[in-house]
Amino acid sequence: MPFRIRGLDTAPFAHLFALTDTELATQGALRKIADGPHPCRISLTDATPGDAVILVNYGHHAVASAYRMRFAIYVREGEETYDAVDQVPAQLRRRTLAVRGFDARGMMTGWELIEGIFLEEAIERQFADGSARYLHIHFAAPGCYAARVERA
Repeated sequence: MPFRIRGLDTAPFAHLFALTDTELATQGALRKIADGPHPCRISLTDATPGDAVILVNYGHHAVASAYRMRFAIYVREGEETYDAVDQVPAQLRRRTLAVRGFDARGMMTGWELIEGIFLEEAIERQFADGSARYLHIHFAAPGCYAARVERA
């Protein structure tokens, strides 16, 4: 079954990189210098040590249901939005993931915990439920939002 994985659009985050650390703090955000593989949710690539990243709270599931969600994410300046059909970025392959299916009303239809090397199989299982309209992938350890998957 064809699928499409998308990172976040750059536009909602572009202004953050021009803000001072004080201005970022008033928005609950923080500029950091990566000391490890901080995952950028725009490009779905990992920052390397020394890269500047912004840690910001993001509403990744802004629905009118009990499953409305927001959490901390990292974004990196100058990145292009990852958008590919039937391809899995290396960032997702290297991690333990939670894959969650949602219906048109934003209600959860299914979930599973998998190693990223098995992501295609999990996507197929979740989309086998005809009511699943889209999936969210979360990094299992910190539990934070990673990417959206749609039927292609």
